[in-house]
Amino acid sequence: MSTDDVREERDVPGAQDGRAAERDAILAAVAPVAEGIAATFGSMCEVVVHDYRRPEKSVVSVAGTVTGRGVGGAMSEIGLGLLARGDAAADELNYLTRTQDGKLLKSSTMLLRDSGGAVFGAVCVNLDITAVHQAGALIGELAGVTGPSSPPAGVPTTTFGDDVGAVVDALVDRFQLDRRGTWAELDRAARLDLFRGLDARGVFAVRHAVPQVAARLGISRASAYNYLAKARAEAEVDTGPGSAPEPSPRSTPESNPESATESATSQGASA
Repeated sequence: MSTDDVREERDVPGAQDGRAAERDAILAAVAPVAEGIAATFGSMCEVVVHDYRRPEKSVVSVAGTVTGRGVGGAMSEIGLGLLARGDAAADELNYLTRTQDGKLLKSSTMLLRDSGGAVFGAVCVNLDITAVHQAGALIGELAGVTGPSSPPAGVPTTTFGDDVGAVVDALVDRFQLDRRGTWAELDRAARLDLFRGLDARGVFAVRHAVPQVAARLGISRASAYNYLAKARAEAEVDTGPGSAPEPSPRSTPESNPESATESATSQGASA
């Protein structure tokens, strides 16, 4: 079946129900595989299965306790970033990250796609290599080839948890820190850049993320929607019409009944 045939099939009544059933079946089939991987590597390993159709509660299966998440938990900043890239996203393998309590993790995220090639979830393997790193440093020090153990430089801290709000807050705080200033200290260009960066990381794919970002920054919802709309408009001008990647179906948060402008200003965010 060609790509055009798949796209046409998605528009046929009942096709979406069939696609949903296919995705549910894939997730169900992957869950025991996750259990087997975690059992093979032991207590230092965790395998998490994500359903990207519901980013606020994406964890549908988890084996292991490395990050402390459970079923119904939220995706991390890494997952949101992949979500933002939609079907153009690629697997991320063997990257290092750190939990908020200091564990050093070696992780891989493998995307799940349906028969049409659409990304709808992921399998994430997290290995706690804290003790391995410390043991390697100790052996090197005893052998006289290295100095005392020190944490690897440049490893980012990732927010793992069951509350997607904590993930959104962490991303907002990180973007402000990177710009070395609070919202009040940022000029217009930096503020737009902040919203553009959050959008690119998939933050606004989360339901009601705009009001949460506004609260975190200490600004009104109207201001947040305004900055997001302007950031997207300027990005479209910079890239040129039609040059931006096609947004994923999950790129737009569900409408917030408290704001009639959300659906208009939230279009264009990927996954």
